[in-house]
Amino acid sequence: MEPFRGIGLKLASVVCFVVMAALVKAASDEVPPGEAVFFRSFFALPVIFIWLARSKQGFLSGLRVKSPMGHVWRGMIGASAMFLNFYALALLPLPEATVIGYAAPLLLVIFAAMFAGEEVRLFRLSAVFAGLVGVIIVLMPRITVFNGTPDPREQLGAMVALGGACLAAIVQLHVRNMVRSESTSSIVFWFSMSCTVAGLMTLPLGQWVVPSPLVALYLTLGGLIGGLAQVFLTSCYRYADASLLAPFDYASMVFALVIGYVVFGDVPTLPMLLGASIVISAGVVIILRERALGLSAAKRKRADAL
Repeated sequence: MEPFRGIGLKLASVVCFVVMAALVKAASDEVPPGEAVFFRSFFALPVIFIWLARSKQGFLSGLRVKSPMGHVWRGMIGASAMFLNFYALALLPLPEATVIGYAAPLLLVIFAAMFAGEEVRLFRLSAVFAGLVGVIIVLMPRITVFNGTPDPREQLGAMVALGGACLAAIVQLHVRNMVRSESTSSIVFWFSMSCTVAGLMTLPLGQWVVPSPLVALYLTLGGLIGGLAQVFLTSCYRYADASLLAPFDYASMVFALVIGYVVFGDVPTLPMLLGASIVISAGVVIILRERALGLSAAKRKRADAL
């Protein structure tokens, strides 16, 4: 294990994902979400092809599957989550869309208990509840009269972002089962292919436009950088444990605040900062708790083996 290398790759993936989101947001005034999903996924494929070709397993490892329907479901749900997240970026400030996305790992704990029969004890359930309170604090000014008359676009954006977080949590739960039989490279490759096809299927809806040269550049760069982000994210787990790397996901908040302010003029509000602090704190507590439980279980196994 090389933990510092793993952390570096994790942070690189976080930066790339935020930059990708900013590029999609910059293009959102001109192109619909379905078109953005296509560009994001299609232009990620060359990066993934190169990564697969250079990997020890070789290019064909990304093509082999044992459960085709597992990939179909992962693609359908994942593409829907991407569509909702891109639509939310068009309607909300970048930092707020980012914070609401943090609901996904919290919802994952609930869904794992409901659908996978995982045991969730009071400590972790309390942290999840606190995190969801933080999400509600972020949502309230957008969906209620808490901050005056709410903007209908922002109301819709808040609900769309929350829907995207729900689907993202379902995808994560599904991928947990997929990794038992499918290689990581095949999951990455076929997800990008699925999203490319899903995005292209929105073309007959008649909403696609021929983007201006600048917006086309944004979308192309968004796809390439998104592909790099996937490669960095996948590679970082070779060098460090997932429990060590998980808290660094929340570094995206810092980058989202900076890019949102500098590029889009998004001034962070007090409810957003307060809610984000609660959500991040709850998420880190859950991660540390799961890490501690994992270490305890490992110690028990070693003791039983002696």
